[in-house]
Amino acid sequence: MKKKTPKKTSTQPSDEDLPIIKIVSEEEEMHVKLGLEMEDKTHDMLVKWGKEVASNEDYINIAITDGLKHYIHRADASDK
Repeated sequence: MKKKTPKKTSTQPSDEDLPIIKIVSEEEEMHVKLGLEMEDKTHDMLVKWGKEVASNEDYINIAITDGLKHYIHRADASDK
């Protein structure tokens, strides 16, 4: 069984690379984050399905969330 773990990337943008992004609206959504275990072939099938239905907005949300986590982690590390 395969447990999905977040990938670490080495292509994180630096502060100088980040463009200005203005928040023009906000929506609150209720969601539950699940930790899942499954066979490799099941994981691969779900990834394929996800790629088929993912929207550009999904990719933008993922990128912004990852960028913010990276920025916060770096800021926390520099404070210590």
